[in-house]
Amino acid sequence: MGICASSHLQNPILTPQEMLRNIPSRHKPPHVLKRRDGGFPPPSPANLLTELDKNFGFSKKFASRFEVGEEVGQGNFGYTCAAIAKKGELKGQKVAVKIIPKSKMTTVFAIEEVRREVKILQALAGHPNILQFFDAFEDADNVYIVMELCEGGELLDKILTRGGKYSEHYAKAIIVQILNVVAFCHLQGVVHRDVKPENFLCTSEDENTRLKAIDFGLSDFIGPESDIFQAVLKDGPSFNENPWPSLSSESKDFVRRLLRKDPSRRITAAQALCHPWVQSHDKAKLTLDVLVFRLMKAYMRSSSLRKAALRALSKTLTVDELFYLKEQYNLMCPDASGGITLDTIKMALMKNPTDALKKDRALGLLDPENVFQEFCAAALSVHQLEVLESWEHRTGCAYEMFEKNGNRVIVIEELASELGLSPTVPVHAVLQEWIRPSDGKLTFLGFVKLLLKQPNRSSAKIQ
Repeated sequence: MGICASSHLQNPILTPQEMLRNIPSRHKPPHVLKRRDGGFPPPSPANLLTELDKNFGFSKKFASRFEVGEEVGQGNFGYTCAAIAKKGELKGQKVAVKIIPKSKMTTVFAIEEVRREVKILQALAGHPNILQFFDAFEDADNVYIVMELCEGGELLDKILTRGGKYSEHYAKAIIVQILNVVAFCHLQGVVHRDVKPENFLCTSEDENTRLKAIDFGLSDFIGPESDIFQAVLKDGPSFNENPWPSLSSESKDFVRRLLRKDPSRRITAAQALCHPWVQSHDKAKLTLDVLVFRLMKAYMRSSSLRKAALRALSKTLTVDELFYLKEQYNLMCPDASGGITLDTIKMALMKNPTDALKKDRALGLLDPENVFQEFCAAALSVHQLEVLESWEHRTGCAYEMFEKNGNRVIVIEELASELGLSPTVPVHAVLQEWIRPSDGKLTFLGFVKLLLKQPNRSSAKIQ
């Protein structure tokens, strides 16, 4: 498929290098393209009526502390220069300084974007694959963001020097580092929103160089995703074209799981680090997954019936799926004898601090008698399992175990309460098929829907 500005133009013939250069922008929402191409959005009439406050509260001592050298790069809203620290803890050290002219901050939104970028850099400080943030300064003309200096060039340039190709072996080394960045960002409640080769710098020119994520200008703290991102929910990936037929089945499964359209069915960055394709790379470093905390929170609030259903489903997990859960369990609870409590979670968070989770006190105590099995039931993602080919067979096996150990008499009012529905006449009609009339226990259909925790599509209007 050719890459062109609009569908009615004849597709130009592009080199692999031109394709790599053009692809990232093609998928950006229109408002992002406008910002990337022309700097900050133009001022609106409302903005011009009042004097904008461009005082960020940063230190005013930049000129006395740093000597600015040559320009090393152009950014979206400013430019980056090399510099040397003249005093302080960084004295004598070469650094990079992102200089953002205040004259380009013509709207309240532009000012807030700069403020947010600094706040995000502060929140992410310390990760080995994120460009180290040192400090922020300002004067009457500019904002100065002082960061680590990387002299190995962009990842994109390294890819292009190899003819636009990496072997699976070298691609894993790149993917592992990128996934570590994304997983860490998500744990901190941050979404980067512009992950691409241009936004990763190499610390050196060595083949096995460490990568550093840069450019958090489009990043934000996680909130609802807006309508503009619905544009990506169209065609699925195709593995028929080169080079996919020659690549391993594990690599294709890895990409397929990352590109699930439904976020609830898509694997997280932390889960991707546990995928067999990545695990064959000896430098894959595992990290806490924020999804586990959310799933555990939902599990604690579930009824005893749904917990029993999840326990049955957890006994069908594969070795690879259990590997991920075991690693998460070990990160959260190194000493299994005490179970997983709020205290052990706090200890895990102290090692992996995140403002998004420190304040969450809704997590309780898992069953200490069989703590890892209970953890697996709490932390498994039903919606991710649902899209696998093994789902039908898996739920059949789980239901057999549930029939022996967990199924019990249940009334419609209890089932409606479990699903958060009011026990009205329409609800009774919908949920009746979930219960066997002979003994009042869950049918196989009811069991599966209880796992997914949603009634029939036709009952959406009564939810």
